[in-house]
Amino acid sequence: MPRLAYVSGRIMPLADARVHIEDRGHQFADAVYEVCAVLNGRLFDWPQHVARLTRNLSALGIPAPLAPAALDAQARRLVAANRATEALLYIQVSRGAGPRNHVIAPKLRPTLTMTVRPFDFAGRKTLQAKGIAVASVNDQRWGRCDIKTVGLLANVLAKAAAKAEQAAEAWLVDEAEVVAEGGSTNAWLVEHCGLVTPPLSARILPGVMRATVLRLAQGAGIAVAERHFTLTDAHAADEAFVTSTTMPVVGVVKLDGRTIGGGVPGAVTQRLGALL
Repeated sequence: MPRLAYVSGRIMPLADARVHIEDRGHQFADAVYEVCAVLNGRLFDWPQHVARLTRNLSALGIPAPLAPAALDAQARRLVAANRATEALLYIQVSRGAGPRNHVIAPKLRPTLTMTVRPFDFAGRKTLQAKGIAVASVNDQRWGRCDIKTVGLLANVLAKAAAKAEQAAEAWLVDEAEVVAEGGSTNAWLVEHCGLVTPPLSARILPGVMRATVLRLAQGAGIAVAERHFTLTDAHAADEAFVTSTTMPVVGVVKLDGRTIGGGVPGAVTQRLGALL
């Protein structure tokens, strides 16, 4: 597939895509983003991604660069131009470019960029079959983790710490070892064949895949409890898994070097993966 990007109304080769050096997304992380799966050439859970993007822009006082219908048209135009069938659509909206100043200048024009890159979703089935290891990391993020901003330094460092422990993901915990979420995923346990996941709050991202799994569980008659859990709870759980657009229902088989459940993705995790 060609690598084409969208920058403020224009589609161009990825290598030629540019934003202003004083764009506030670049200088202050004053921007939000979304990552949407493209499956069989179609945008997966697209209305939910647009709704979250709209909510996050409103929370930060950034004007929407396009109306939802226009954004939909431009996103589909870019996917089609890239001839993408299995891919990730990345959308970023910054407050815009202006003289570097912590104080927000009036009447800035938001910068909208989008890219598409190939992604092997079929290969995720292998990961679902094997499961992953997770390492707990102290949560050092800011106080509004429910807003999907590009200020991801704490997440990047948590992922690096997990990788150093030969783990594929980090679970972010507070002083009491309460799990908030993963570095780029939502966290789940399976206890007595029911699901446990932290409730929505300012400490976790309202994941689109999280909401999808909740709907799947409800339709399948699987009980769900939205409550906090600790590392001790996780070690004693029957199963654990993570969810995100790029990690759709992937079992956690080790946490901080200790095996969870039988050391393989459990029956409930496998069932949800199959339903998805």
